[in-house]
Amino acid sequence: MTTTEAASAELRDLLLSRIRDVQDYPKPGVVFKDITPLLADPVAFNALVDALAGLCRRHAATKVVGLEARGFILAAPAAARAHLGFVPVRKAGKLPGETLGQSYDLEYGTAEIELHTDAFAPGDRVMVIDDVLATGGTAEASLELIRRTGATVAGVAVLLELGFLGGRGRLAPVLGATPLDALIAV
Repeated sequence: MTTTEAASAELRDLLLSRIRDVQDYPKPGVVFKDITPLLADPVAFNALVDALAGLCRRHAATKVVGLEARGFILAAPAAARAHLGFVPVRKAGKLPGETLGQSYDLEYGTAEIELHTDAFAPGDRVMVIDDVLATGGTAEASLELIRRTGATVAGVAVLLELGFLGGRGRLAPVLGATPLDALIAV
């Protein structure tokens, strides 16, 4: 699905107007996309939650995954609005109980994410929601992790896709026909 289909121009303009660029954060040369002004604006935040919940319904999801940490802020209210359960995917060692883990490569090293082994029932269709799609490493690891549980990935939705970092291309082989929706692409 294209970005245009995922969000109207009016919605994209509203959301983009509430995302602040922070120069040289967290390190020199990086332009950080700060979504806190969007979260503080009740009109923009509710419009975002409505759009994400709509994608959950469109893709017939039965559960919604949020990726740590900002993905939690978007996925949990979208799941509630769509009347679906929410499942956090966390950094290794943060969840109590039995977990499944998936490692992935970073620019300088590796990281691992986890979810509870009992997070999904057979036949669950899982919508993955995050704030930004950059290089795609965390999203790719989450898709592998969800599939290892026996659940189906219904789709992936992000507020903002940083196309110049190639995340969509990285995910293409893993996604196959699974939709990837970006409300805003830059």
